[in-house]
Amino acid sequence: MKGNASVIRAYEKSVLATYRRAPVALVRGRGSWVWDADGKRYLDLFPGFGAGALGHCHPRVVAAVRTQVGRLIHVSNAYFNPLQAELAALLLRQAGFGGRAFFCNSGAEANEAAIKLARRWFQVIRKEPRSRIVSVTDSFHGRTLGALSATGQAVYRRGFAPLPGGFVRVRAGDRKAMARAVDRRTAAVIIEPVLGEGGVKPHAPGYLKFVRALARKRGALLILDEVQTGCGRTGTFFAFRQLGVVPDLVTLSKPVAGGLPMGAMLVRDRYARGLEPGTHASTFGGSNLVCAAGLAAVRTATSPAVRANVRARAAQFRAGLEAIRKRHPKLVTDVRGMGLMLGVGLSRPAAGVVARCRELGVLLNAPKKKVLRMLPAMTIRPAEVKLGLSILEKALAEEDSRPKGARSRRAKARRPPPGRSRR
Repeated sequence: MKGNASVIRAYEKSVLATYRRAPVALVRGRGSWVWDADGKRYLDLFPGFGAGALGHCHPRVVAAVRTQVGRLIHVSNAYFNPLQAELAALLLRQAGFGGRAFFCNSGAEANEAAIKLARRWFQVIRKEPRSRIVSVTDSFHGRTLGALSATGQAVYRRGFAPLPGGFVRVRAGDRKAMARAVDRRTAAVIIEPVLGEGGVKPHAPGYLKFVRALARKRGALLILDEVQTGCGRTGTFFAFRQLGVVPDLVTLSKPVAGGLPMGAMLVRDRYARGLEPGTHASTFGGSNLVCAAGLAAVRTATSPAVRANVRARAAQFRAGLEAIRKRHPKLVTDVRGMGLMLGVGLSRPAAGVVARCRELGVLLNAPKKKVLRMLPAMTIRPAEVKLGLSILEKALAEEDSRPKGARSRRAKARRPPPGRSRR
């Protein structure tokens, strides 16, 4: 088998450099563990940028894929696919509202579908000239041009002008700005329950309820982007189920098919006519193989055992991280997140801590310059959480003991561009 160095050289010859990758080539995974091409093992606290919510190669997903791949991999959406109907019904039950599902391949595509539906609902079905899409700063909704236009972080949009028009971005948490932006020209507000790429930042209490009420008052639709928060990570299958908010559309992706590429948009019945035959499509969306994986993944994620483990491990992580914060108060500024979506604020750049954790055998991520992010598998075990916390604290303690202004060899490496993770 080729080692890390050999794989890296092959990449440098033939793969477009759209990512700054860590110098490891991962070749095998099981649960919360992965192995690189040199045989080194890592505890993965950020599996697949959140797509590995059930860990790597979950047995139920593997079994479903093995069975389906020998039966039927893909057929055109010009025909009926019973697995797609079954998965749609299952997701809608978790959403708690009657509606319809559209399947695609990624979160960006799901958000594109939601944006198109909102605009067409008003312009064609309601005969109203509404087109404006309102989003918030520090948001991230995808890399396609439409989803990028909704994204609230300018760094992602730089260099891609002219972007599609009709998008307005306001400061997250600013109720007055949101009230000014959402008017009779607004088709929809799109917002994440927790700002993932924006630094794992939950909204202030009551803010999403305010946005929901405002959208309803002004006649606009509410789109909740649950690409990172969905599929059980926060303690409920959808984060909105514990926030007292019901959206008109919800988008999801990442872990919904257990690591295979799938995105989905769910829309309440009232607005389902926004997309009709010929108005939107996805060749590979909801393929037989991916739907089989999705059914296995969703059934596993909604099982009592996994739900209980999410609650217990989230409490274990939070308690451990808070203890670390108290022992290193000058370095660790705060601990935030929701369920097993965890962020750690630092007073210094996080890149060196991420690199040192990797050297010590733990993988995590830094979505912002001074923020660590963990999206561990919902199946992670207590001993694995304990190990991950101990290694993280070792890396933090080393950073904390370094004189302010001094930079380690690891920290001098160029930090990957923010948001390289998504869609």
